[in-house]
Amino acid sequence: MQLEQLEIFVAVARCGSFTAAAKQLYISHSSTSRAVSALEDELGVRLFHRGNRVNGLTAAGETLLEEAVKLLDATEAAKKRVKAAAERENSGEKET
Repeated sequence: MQLEQLEIFVAVARCGSFTAAAKQLYISHSSTSRAVSALEDELGVRLFHRGNRVNGLTAAGETLLEEAVKLLDATEAAKKRVKAAAERENSGEKET
């Protein structure tokens, strides 16, 4: 499971379609579809109810959405903390 796949999954879930998520992320529809399919294959579950279009998340999809948002938020917070630590170090400050 890769962060990029989770970002794409979250975008599809929030946008309600692969096409809208692809446009939002500036990637192709096929890249979006492949990322979600790879997640489904890895997890062994379907994440979306779909026919000709996305018709909502499955129970597994709802669970992954909740966990993916937490993980992506934590990743972003970690990046900010690392950058702040580097800035402090470069300016000669010490962490307390």
